Amino acid sequence: MVNAELQQLLLQSYQGVLSTHSQQLQGYPFGSVVPFCLDQQGRVILLISDLAQHTKNLKVDSRCSLLVFAESDDIQAAARLTLIGDAQPISDHEVAAIAARYYRYFPQSQDFHQIHDFSFWRITPVKYRYIGGFGRIHWAEPQLVANPFTAELEADMVQHMNQDHADTFALYCQQAQIAISDHATLQMVGICSTGFHLRIGQKIAYITFPQPVSQPQQVRTAFIAMLKSIRTGA
Repeated sequence: MVNAELQQLLLQSYQGVLSTHSQQLQGYPFGSVVPFCLDQQGRVILLISDLAQHTKNLKVDSRCSLLVFAESDDIQAAARLTLIGDAQPISDHEVAAIAARYYRYFPQSQDFHQIHDFSFWRITPVKYRYIGGFGRIHWAEPQLVANPFTAELEADMVQHMNQDHADTFALYCQQAQIAISDHATLQMVGICSTGFHLRIGQKIAYITFPQPVSQPQQVRTAFIAMLKSIRTGA
């Protein structure tokens, strides 16, 4: 139950506080706000500048943590997750697939990577600290939930949805009670076993499927079922 909740929170998040070991002030933690998405294995992917202090820290000491938390008027009551792990640069042969997924989530970052001194890093978790609310505090072992779809297949499904079914995105948001402005641009950016991500302007929203999927046909069935539910009011 706890692992399902923390995985849901991780999927709902697209930015967090990265804490590294300061090299300038030995022994002190150093916090930075960073955007992120997950790779096909469910690990956190960062795109960070070589000039940034947190990158300099990680090059000396890979140990870090990433804090994510649910939006709430009462932050003390909100679910939050501290992912503790080791960050490593992503190897050259993996960059193309990782970059393609990351750019869908954060298209403005493409110039940073190609023109400036930014590089991709991956955090491999070693422990989770999850707080689900008052009295619900747990340490948990990492149980990564891999995306059942290859990077290429996911990209094809996302492209198909954006080209042929973009008019349904606002309906999915309505069903999930996600507020959107009249002029917001909606674009699908990712699909995994439990749901999908939409980019709404500069924000990322996660919407769950009625049930888990592992095959493209199941994805199609899930979208059809969601539309049917919306249109019939079920």
